[in-house]
Amino acid sequence: MNIPRIYTEEVKQFVQDQLEWDPALLFMRLRDKVSFDLKLAIHQMEARRKAQKKLPNWSHNFDLFFPPGLSVEQSSSEDTAQFKSELVQGKSMIDLTGGFGVDTYYLARNFKEATYCEQNADLAEIFRYNMEVLGENKFKINQGDGIEFLAGTPENFDLIYVDPARRGEQNQKLYKLSDCEPDTVSHWPLLQSKARSVLVKASPMMDIKQSLQELPDIQQVWVVSVKNEVKEVLLLWEKDKKAEEITIHCVDLRPEGRQEFDFSFEKEATAESDFSEVKSYIIEPIAGILKAGAFKYFGQLYGLEKLHPNSHLYTSDSYSEGIPGRVFEVIKELHQPKKELKTLFPKGQINVIARNFALSPEEIKNKFKLKDGGNDFLICTKVGEKYRVFHCRKMP
Repeated sequence: MNIPRIYTEEVKQFVQDQLEWDPALLFMRLRDKVSFDLKLAIHQMEARRKAQKKLPNWSHNFDLFFPPGLSVEQSSSEDTAQFKSELVQGKSMIDLTGGFGVDTYYLARNFKEATYCEQNADLAEIFRYNMEVLGENKFKINQGDGIEFLAGTPENFDLIYVDPARRGEQNQKLYKLSDCEPDTVSHWPLLQSKARSVLVKASPMMDIKQSLQELPDIQQVWVVSVKNEVKEVLLLWEKDKKAEEITIHCVDLRPEGRQEFDFSFEKEATAESDFSEVKSYIIEPIAGILKAGAFKYFGQLYGLEKLHPNSHLYTSDSYSEGIPGRVFEVIKELHQPKKELKTLFPKGQINVIARNFALSPEEIKNKFKLKDGGNDFLICTKVGEKYRVFHCRKMP
């Protein structure tokens, strides 16, 4: 792939000027009427539009060249890549599964030398081209199998980073580390022998406890969410550190700042939950806490009571500033939701949360003809043995 030859200044300008146009309409109108590869230009437009939210800076740098859509979809966001870069530092690092290279680029900021490995020749060439555009010259690029390269090189690294492919041969999603490619479980001894630290990015659907059994000696886990949606689970092993307990860090990244919560499975096992009727406030923990399973310890730490063992919503007459989650003031209970919602919200605009409830949020919205928006929330959940509906307002 000769990117400078096909991605000319004319193509870049076209992509920038026509970014918001409908690709199909553009193709119909301009087919056989331009001197460049129109399909390639439209692909660059589509890839950038897909990446606008997760890669805002890269998608608006029209000198960068974008790969096929799946590689963009599977790449980390700038937010999560930047977060990972804060966890590790040293002299040398290697990314065994480089892909589009977003993680490689950000992780390398805290290292003097960086090696990028990628089996796909086009992706490796795209990374080489983009790093030249960004003025980065610290990267060694290996087009080939990262594990084979690692096994064959005499070099050791301060950090090995691996983001195993989580798609099977039939394009099905994979969650177990041993099912992904490369198989970090079978290659774990090699990884540990070649680095001072190993950082593994795993599926947000991964069973954390199972993965900790598969990868011995992991000391820290991060469950990373963006705007309360879990995006990835990170597992870190460091050669020079020992830990009696594995620390689980739950982090939610937001434009206005981070919310964080740390615990261990040992602390969760010894914590106890108290239960209560609904009080002045309902608290919903950040998504990472729910993913990691810190249900009892979260409530105990902040002096909150649960509404039901399986609801994972909490209540209190007061709350701590900076609590990692959303806090809702309870306005009133709705005993006749259909009638009361029409009176309270004639335009049907109210957000919906359903936990341990008979209907999903979408089903509730369809049933009562509701649409998201504003600071008012309909919280539907089980309290004791009854399904209950509450009108609440999100606290700042």
